[in-house]
Amino acid sequence: MLKKYWQVAKPGIVIGNLISLAGGFFLASKGSIDLMLFFYTAFGVSLIVASGCVFNNFIDRDIDTLMERTRDRVLVKGLISPRVALIYASVLGLLGTFVLLFGTNIIDVTVVLVGFIIYVGVYSLSMKRHSVHGTLIGSLAGAMPPVVGYCAVSNQFDLGAAILLLIFSIWQMPHSYAIAIFRFNDYRAASIPVLPVAKTIQSAKHQILLYLIAFNLATPLLYLTGYTGVWYLIITSTFGLYWLYIAWAGLKTKEDTAWAKKVFFVSILIVMVQSLMMSVDAVG
Repeated sequence: MLKKYWQVAKPGIVIGNLISLAGGFFLASKGSIDLMLFFYTAFGVSLIVASGCVFNNFIDRDIDTLMERTRDRVLVKGLISPRVALIYASVLGLLGTFVLLFGTNIIDVTVVLVGFIIYVGVYSLSMKRHSVHGTLIGSLAGAMPPVVGYCAVSNQFDLGAAILLLIFSIWQMPHSYAIAIFRFNDYRAASIPVLPVAKTIQSAKHQILLYLIAFNLATPLLYLTGYTGVWYLIITSTFGLYWLYIAWAGLKTKEDTAWAKKVFFVSILIVMVQSLMMSVDAVG
């Protein structure tokens, strides 16, 4: 019985967000880790991310029936009613906000709620279905977890937080465009105007390349501004350049689906490496 409530909250997305959150948290901690603060931050954000995912499932239940990868979702199959889903999402969001208010700080709560509003209110309710720029707007929400982790410790939105927002917003774009390419038929069937559908796959490839150039320029900023050490620079730059090489090679490939899946899987590896190196090579 509980499995359907677990599934509709998209635990994979929640866990993915926790990885980058931990990177931001440990970056700001600089080796002095407050475990209780980390618990409150991680637990509160997990609840709010899960809330956003349930709201997204509720909003997208009509187009989810049109896409192969989503037609078996809980709301599409009627395992949870829309009314119950709304209540469930609301309870998760309110509980998560309370946890963050109790255990962190008002800056953290503000950052989380801004990300939530962007994801649910701006992206899911409007831009996802009506604008090719929906991915760009959604990237801001996706970049919030490491910023939240950082601000939980720093209690301020400073240069470090701004750099994290920049790096992870840029990271979201090639990651999302790669999904849109290898799920091209799904997005086209649901009339979602992601870049490959609204324009061409080749234009999406060029955008991926440009964003990865920007990513490789943004990643060293944490080192250049004194937040991380040289090992962060070496490791993240090496992986970032490898990701860029894959994107460049994709301009000539005819195997678009296989190539896009490779870009996607490397993007997951990149965010794990990025978060790990921020954690272990933070400068005190």
